[in-house]
Amino acid sequence: MIVAGGPLVDMLSRYEARDPLESAHLARVRDLVAGETDPWSRALPLHLTASAVIVHPETSRVLLRWHPRHQSWLLVGGHGDPGETDPLDVIHREGEEETGLTDLRPWPSADLRQVAVVGVPAKGDEPAHEHADLRFVLATSAPDEAVPEEPGAPLRWFALGDARAEVAEDNVREFLDRLAT
Repeated sequence: MIVAGGPLVDMLSRYEARDPLESAHLARVRDLVAGETDPWSRALPLHLTASAVIVHPETSRVLLRWHPRHQSWLLVGGHGDPGETDPLDVIHREGEEETGLTDLRPWPSADLRQVAVVGVPAKGDEPAHEHADLRFVLATSAPDEAVPEEPGAPLRWFALGDARAEVAEDNVREFLDRLAT
């Protein structure tokens, strides 16, 4: 259950949107968190997810994951497991599961870096829905140890400018632009 003053509520209350679209997304996310006992529940048409770009600070490269469902290079991350309420816990678990990297750490801080509401198309019995994605930056010191979770979801290290050119989603390009500032 999300409690007043908990880490998620505090994180969202401190976060400042950078443009009108993100401001609208942030308002929806705050309403979601205030109105649901489990805003991570996949049963909700809008539910929380957490994602991150993984960086290797020494080479200024970023790691992206191919997502077959979206046919695009995207950030690592995903849904909270039952009982998870802290987005940093979610992204650490998801990051490790999807990349095999065990040394992931927030970089340069654990601050929330973007809030984006993104549409997810229907697939099979799962209806179309939206992810209220909370985005962070994680770093690794062992980039050569990255191993894809599954063959259909390869990982690739990119120079920041190359990553920006490869992603199809405007909100992901905006997130990558924030790394350069």
